[in-house]
Amino acid sequence: MTANAFDTDITETAEALIGPWRQPRQMLQAQTYDAHASIHDDATAQKLGFKGGTIEGPTHFSQFAPLGERLWGRAWFETGCLSAHYRSVCYEGEEVQAILSKPLPGTSQCQIQMVKRDGIEVLRGTASAGDAPVATALETRLGELKPLTDPVILRDVKVAQTGKRQPVRMAFDQTMGDLYPFSLRQKLAVITENSPYYASADNPWGRPIIPMEMLSVLFQYRSKDDPLPAKGPAVGLFADQEIRLVKGPLFVDEEYEVEREVVALSGSRRTESAWVKTRVFDSAGAMVATMLLNMATLKDSYAPYEEEYRRLYGAGR
Repeated sequence: MTANAFDTDITETAEALIGPWRQPRQMLQAQTYDAHASIHDDATAQKLGFKGGTIEGPTHFSQFAPLGERLWGRAWFETGCLSAHYRSVCYEGEEVQAILSKPLPGTSQCQIQMVKRDGIEVLRGTASAGDAPVATALETRLGELKPLTDPVILRDVKVAQTGKRQPVRMAFDQTMGDLYPFSLRQKLAVITENSPYYASADNPWGRPIIPMEMLSVLFQYRSKDDPLPAKGPAVGLFADQEIRLVKGPLFVDEEYEVEREVVALSGSRRTESAWVKTRVFDSAGAMVATMLLNMATLKDSYAPYEEEYRRLYGAGR
């Protein structure tokens, strides 16, 4: 008999499963890319108008794991999917709560939401397990996107651009590089919802499994080794993210291969966004997971943005 996946105190109503209030921990203060600090560094974030270093979006995925497991059981770890649009940033010390609305009869997809104590929405989207017959939150968003016009930072990035396959692995004490300057063991010491499934073989698969939030780390781990031809240095943040397990779970200390493809380019008043689909394969070549990530780069963080815009398009934006 295996251990229970979670001991989280979940409130159940007729309409929803509601997790406890939690205070996610920030582990990316020392993150660097393009040889500079990231949005998770206090000083860098404050220069761009944020109160301080922000908590990375997928950190919030851990709070939905007990809710998904309560609803779908083992299938959550094998074919679970979280698809989220990040709506506001979260800072260390703030309390947030995960809410999963129950699916309608005969369906396998739910609405999800995370809120702060003051009601501000951190994210919204969908959760599902197995083959959902309806579009996920981000599949719907992709279908509604307006193409990026007058790009500067992403001028040389093209839709359908595909990177080379890269081997990736996550061991317990492996520091995950400049992008993720911590190990799985360090993350598990502060993860918002822990599980014996993550650190031991006391689970249905007989091996420690990687938490969904750390799948984001695994899939992005070597992205700097095959970067998109974007202009920089500039600061980006996760604006949308979907992680889908196809043939899960993924295991600690197991080798996988990842391949990235640009599937869309979009923009807003403040950002230029590259939407990248990562496909993950096991040693036998079977696809085991996917991730869709919208990395939104802040225009104001790229110093020569206005100068290059005028040079390219003949006027100020």
